[in-house]
Amino acid sequence: MSPAPAFLSAAEVQSHLRSSSLLMQPLEAALNLADKVESAIFLGVMPAYSAAEDALTTKLVTFYEGHSTTSTVPSHQATVLLFEPSNGTLLAVMDGNVITAKRTAAVSAIATKFLKRPNSEVLCILGAGVQAYSHYEIFSEQFSFKEVRIWNRTKENAEKFANTVQGEVRVCSSVQEAVTGADVIITVTMATEPILFGEWVKEGAHINAIGASRPDWRELDNELMNRAVLYVDSKEAALKESGDVLLSGAEIFAELGEVVKGVKPAQCEKTTVFKSLGMAVEDTVAAKLVYDSWSSGK
Repeated sequence: MSPAPAFLSAAEVQSHLRSSSLLMQPLEAALNLADKVESAIFLGVMPAYSAAEDALTTKLVTFYEGHSTTSTVPSHQATVLLFEPSNGTLLAVMDGNVITAKRTAAVSAIATKFLKRPNSEVLCILGAGVQAYSHYEIFSEQFSFKEVRIWNRTKENAEKFANTVQGEVRVCSSVQEAVTGADVIITVTMATEPILFGEWVKEGAHINAIGASRPDWRELDNELMNRAVLYVDSKEAALKESGDVLLSGAEIFAELGEVVKGVKPAQCEKTTVFKSLGMAVEDTVAAKLVYDSWSSGK
């Protein structure tokens, strides 16, 4: 676990930055290298206001390619800042990794509640990282599956997952073995090319596609994307960020919010895909819940 970050007040910043002259040399060096960009580093900023919660946040996300295989440090890390919406005062700085994992899984569970077929019995998870654990946790709480399967590119990690979580999980040697006959499939991988093929997916299955969050990355193949009824969290984001959507040319049927509101139907009798990219308001709601619980001493 990483050490807790330092929080420096205005007085502490002032004491370490006594004069603007201290900045001249490092800023001159920075300006000299301003055109050099490190392509392996990504910093995302996700601000949002929730009227329902009267909460204002922004999430900072760092993503380093390659860390998943070459470092014990997670490839994705996040920090959430919570503000008082009436005047902009900073109320809290909190770890965003747990928030991201749990709110993403919760939204997948909402999509599954509306889009899965009744009496779905087999759950399949592709991937064995942080999101796999958070999805398994809430799916075990919210649904009753008779069988749970897991596959991961590194089999040892899938076995570790199966031995760590509560309940029986079957480790599969291939994606095809894992998904054949599955009613609900969750893809939480770092794949950049399709690993889930439509010919393996039974008619009427529901897929929560969580990975492949870049316009040139894929988890699902064209056959599956074009056969399924496609739901997204945000059309605008999906048409900019999702390689599964952009490269397949699949038509978006509805946003999940439209289904929740009853504006668009949940076509659970058909094969359905929910493409999740995450929305900033989800972090806001989660951060406010955490802060209110902390404030009340619970």
